[in-house]
Amino acid sequence: MNGVKAIVTDIEGTTSSIAFVRDVLFPYARAALPRFLQEKHGRADVIHWVKAVAEENGLAAEDLDGVIEILLQWIDQDRKHTALKALQGMIWVDGYANATYKAPVYPDADASLRRWHAAGIPLYVYSSGSVPAQKLFFAHTDHGDLCPLFSGYFDTEIGGKRETGSYVRIAGAIGIPPENLLFLSDIVEELDAARDAGWQTALIDRREDYPQPRTGDAAHGNLRFERFSDIDAI
Repeated sequence: MNGVKAIVTDIEGTTSSIAFVRDVLFPYARAALPRFLQEKHGRADVIHWVKAVAEENGLAAEDLDGVIEILLQWIDQDRKHTALKALQGMIWVDGYANATYKAPVYPDADASLRRWHAAGIPLYVYSSGSVPAQKLFFAHTDHGDLCPLFSGYFDTEIGGKRETGSYVRIAGAIGIPPENLLFLSDIVEELDAARDAGWQTALIDRREDYPQPRTGDAAHGNLRFERFSDIDAI
């Protein structure tokens, strides 16, 4: 990995455990979603996404029960839908604000992100979670507020994470040629899409999240590391 001028990282399974999102954030949002929409559906930022879900599913925007039912189904299906991610992010605000939980970041990720930032390498986040949710996550970690380390955030509004075009657009937004960008993720298909866009890529293959190592063909030719600290060529 030569000539890296900026690093873009995924969150779930990369900087942080899959279990936290699955076992803490998702259940919290699922339990809180019906009441949240019933109480906040008149808010401009909420009604924007309620209307989007309703229109996509042939419902009237006033059919709040129908929208709630669809959103709960999407949570159960683990749908990476932009509207769902945006609404979940709004709900998680309360959880973080009330110190119901803190976002866990792997110690090696925390140390490397700080080291890269200190070395003058711009850092960005690209996650299926909404940008506000990403900022909330990194503002309330078990290592403190990490938001000052990042120069920007991207979510699925710029495109799906397994779509090559998304990485073309992110490179354009950052203003650095793709060959000088490094993408870190635990999902090989995302890395394949980034590589097809000309990026450098690194598979983060943590034993905590993936007990069976993804070596050889399973890595799809992407460089593989088990810890951020193993990325010593930067």
